[in-house]
Amino acid sequence: MFNLEQLLISLNTPLAIALLSLVGAAVLYQIYFYLRYINQGGKSSKVILKNTTPDYPPVSVIICARNEYENLQDYLAVILSQDYPCYEVIVVDDSSDDETDLLLERLSRQHANLYHTFVPRGARILSSKKLALTIGIKAAKYEHLLLTDADCRPESKNWIREMMQGFANENTEVVVGFSPYFEKKGLLNHIISYDTLFSGLQYMGMARSGHPYMGVGRNLAYKRSTFFNIGGFKTLINNLAGDDDLFVNRVATRKNTTVVCNKDSLVWSQPKTTWHEWLHQKHRHLSVSPKYRFGSKLRLTIEPMTRALLYLSLLACILWGGYVVTAVAVALFLLRCLVQRCVINAATRRLGLRKIGIGLWIYDIIMPLITLYILFTQRFKKRALYW
Repeated sequence: MFNLEQLLISLNTPLAIALLSLVGAAVLYQIYFYLRYINQGGKSSKVILKNTTPDYPPVSVIICARNEYENLQDYLAVILSQDYPCYEVIVVDDSSDDETDLLLERLSRQHANLYHTFVPRGARILSSKKLALTIGIKAAKYEHLLLTDADCRPESKNWIREMMQGFANENTEVVVGFSPYFEKKGLLNHIISYDTLFSGLQYMGMARSGHPYMGVGRNLAYKRSTFFNIGGFKTLINNLAGDDDLFVNRVATRKNTTVVCNKDSLVWSQPKTTWHEWLHQKHRHLSVSPKYRFGSKLRLTIEPMTRALLYLSLLACILWGGYVVTAVAVALFLLRCLVQRCVINAATRRLGLRKIGIGLWIYDIIMPLITLYILFTQRFKKRALYW
């Protein structure tokens, strides 16, 4: 029979108070994180420019390519046929060994707004991607730059138009967009899709909340003058990666950064197809995160720490807390999971992405473990030349 007095007594022990305080604090921050940042990141952008030519600035779309003949053949046509009044497309051939140069030569005769240049063969720097981007930016005619990759396909013909919405505010210098990976079958693709979605919602949500810290070069815009005002990649030249996230981390502020996130603004990209390739990609991305600004690192650390605290304190409740304490802890945990699921899948609906089912809670556990594994093994990896 239910005994309220006995229930209150079981909750009023020092151990019960300590355990439930830990669970409660972790759940409270987790709910705050999802409602404040992840929910903000998934909200659709409002149309803020008029549909007239003078409101849309000329744009230079820059693509760096190394041995991307097939991808350029498949996706470049979509970029060259955008519904936008004035733009050029600059493809920088980074010493390709395939027939990229012949393809670009042929396409440039068919499209007056396509230009191509190249990275000289034999250029040996730590990240030739930064050199290729610098060459493309120097070749650009226009002040507004829009970056993507050769293996990327815009969701619609309005991609440039949507991304340029972000420059309606005269103070904007950086526009951050979202680039999911093509959705395919298999566990690896599901994990990659979730990891990309979570990271994207996080950096977009933090930018919308006044704390921009990164963007992805598959869908990123900024001003040419902003690039040269900080000396381009001069301060980042010794980093393997960072041509997108570290650059944004250096230049983005509360006042000069805008997020554009709706279905027409998406750029789809080809995912890795093996665990080795994906872990290598994750390693390269995580290798630059220690160089983020202190405030960015602090905010990015709190979420996984409270997530770990939640799972550890929940386990402690199950092992030592007794039935009543465990029931309360599980109820708090399920509340957090409900908020998480609602926020994540609301974003997938708005963006037209694959809904995430029961796997959400599996990814919630294994993704931090994968990150810890990569961070631990980074110290044993030798530096090498990466594109």
